[in-house]
Amino acid sequence: MKNIKIALIIISIICLGFFLYSIWQKNSTFPVREIPILGNSGHLVKDFSFINQDGKVFTQNEVKGKVYIVEYFFTTCQSICVPMNKNMMKVDSAFKDRNDFMILSHTVDPEVDSAAQLKAYADAHHASKNWIFLTGPKEKLYNTAAESYLLATPQAVKTKDYFLHTQMFMLVDKQGHLRGDAYDGTDPKKVYKLIEDAKMLLRD
Repeated sequence: MKNIKIALIIISIICLGFFLYSIWQKNSTFPVREIPILGNSGHLVKDFSFINQDGKVFTQNEVKGKVYIVEYFFTTCQSICVPMNKNMMKVDSAFKDRNDFMILSHTVDPEVDSAAQLKAYADAHHASKNWIFLTGPKEKLYNTAAESYLLATPQAVKTKDYFLHTQMFMLVDKQGHLRGDAYDGTDPKKVYKLIEDAKMLLRD
């Protein structure tokens, strides 16, 4: 009987320890793992200026001090963009109430994707205030994809008739560094990892 009581006390102490550790981990301001920085040493997102779905100028100042996710897509795409933005809706839902998080969805087909077209697409995907859709000159959009977000090579985007078509989502921290990985936006597991990594960066 005495041994049983001792065993129960030990089990209770272990359970209490796990419970307290889970609370500490949830509320701790210290990251429990390191998220890699991508690109060459000192690589940062460059200044940009595009037009959002409301027809207003949107610049880098809007994401200053925020964690944000980047994608490139086009509204008439019937292939990879469909699962990409179905998954991006889950990302948007996870962070829609935060003021320090954004999603930037850039069109790769600005001749078709006007601000009005992007607005209709955003509404169809129930985009929150944090999910921004961007258009502008094709050259600027593509150069930003290559130089800032490493979604193409600078040589490729200068090729005549080049069309950027990628399923990768990129994660940017509050200082403008690319973090984590190029996350496959068509893969729910990769998108879940992206959400968890974004949460981690928001704690920094």
